Amino acid sequence: MSIAAFAVVAAAVCVASCMQASIGFGMGMLAAPVVALVEPTLLPATLIMSATLVTLIVVVRERASLDFRGTGWALAGRVPGTVAGTLLLVWIPESGLTLLLAAVVLGGTVVTLLGWNPAPVARNMAIAGAASGLLGTATSIGGPPMALVNSGREGAAVRGNMSAFFLVGSLMSLAALAIAGRMHSGTGTAFLALVPAVLLGYVASRWVNRLLDKDRLRTVSIVVSAAGAVLLLGHQVLLAT
Repeated sequence: MSIAAFAVVAAAVCVASCMQASIGFGMGMLAAPVVALVEPTLLPATLIMSATLVTLIVVVRERASLDFRGTGWALAGRVPGTVAGTLLLVWIPESGLTLLLAAVVLGGTVVTLLGWNPAPVARNMAIAGAASGLLGTATSIGGPPMALVNSGREGAAVRGNMSAFFLVGSLMSLAALAIAGRMHSGTGTAFLALVPAVLLGYVASRWVNRLLDKDRLRTVSIVVSAAGAVLLLGHQVLLAT
């Protein structure tokens, strides 16, 4: 990877880490389309590693707001979802996964804009966990399902509980990817190189939380994610012509 390509990836990961630490999701929705365009070999493992680091920090920060029962139901659903996501990586070619990535991002933005907010009861948490596990393992974008069922909670609770879910879920996804042979030596090297970008993004989130309320920041994430997905679709169209 060239220096210019790495700079673009690091910038995307930094901004995505800031978003993840501010509203509880967004690492995959924002960074994955950029990484897929610049260096697709980093998906999904390196991005999941970066998400693991920032979610760990947020869980420690928001530990007083954790809801272990609700998160437990979501994690129970995450197990079959992670298995399904791993199978997608084996069965679907890279171009197909790229299109799936764009479709997931656009679908997530449309559903969010429609304002559908299911209650965070046990059944919905389990279903959202399964959907998040499938999408997160296959495309690094597992945020939208969990964001929907947590959207009505107070800010610290949203960040803490979603981060707790994504922390455990990301570790499960990494284990599944390792078993499937989808990780290599360059994965860890790229992650270590991106650690400063992740930490900088987290630090920036402390200021962002004071300047922007959750709704405004969420709107920004939707716009940026949709733009990234459209750009990704355009790239695939150019490759096909």
